[in-house]
Parts: sequence; structure tokens; C-alpha cells
Amino acid sequence: MKHVSFGDKSLFMGDDAAEALLEYARLISEAATADSVTVSCISHDGNTVEASFLLNANTVLIVETTNSELDPPDNAEAVQEMRDRINAMSRPVNAQPGEPWMWSDDGVADMV
Repeated sequence: MKHVSFGDKSLFMGDDAAEALLEYARLISEAATADSVTVSCISHDGNTVEASFLLNANTVLIVETTNSELDPPDNAEAVQEMRDRINAMSRPVNAQPGEPWMWSDDGVADMV
């Protein structure tokens, strides 16, 4: 279990969720972009809550160890989603020769 401080909130979450959140926040900051993620946490009053984190270059996030013996909420889906996003940012897939691409109206390359 990790103790996560974000803004004026203190939350508890499993080690895997806290570590993925911290790593994703670091990559978001390096890329000078923004994104949001939602994870299940235990609030300061002991309730299980869903917390949404807006991550950007100005995010201040502190992750600390704790000796809490509470069972952390299940965040398997959220952790996998963050890991997928981390992998997409740190190891982007290269285009292969012969792949058909075209530009969309918003200036982003789309595969047809």
C-alpha cells in the first residue's frame, strides 16, 4: 500500500497503481502534454473512492510507503491502461513500408 498526495488530498492505493501513476505522470511531464486517469483509492476517512488525476507538466504528486495493513482496492484495469499508455509513449510503433496512411481534417495521420 502506498500513500499518495495530490494537491490537498491524501489517498491510499496499491503499490502497482501508485507506481504506474507516478511513472505515467513523469512521462506526461516530459512530453509536455496532459491526460487523466481514474483509480480506486482509500480516502483519509477509510472510504473506497474513485479518484481522477489530471496529469500535466505541473503535476505535483508524492508517493510514499506506508505500513498500512488495509487491503488495497483492485486497480488491475487502471494499472493495465496506464502501462499501455506508458508503453505507447515510450516505445511508439513505427510505420511499416506499404502501410496506407492519409491525413485527417485535424492534421493527424490516420490509417485507412
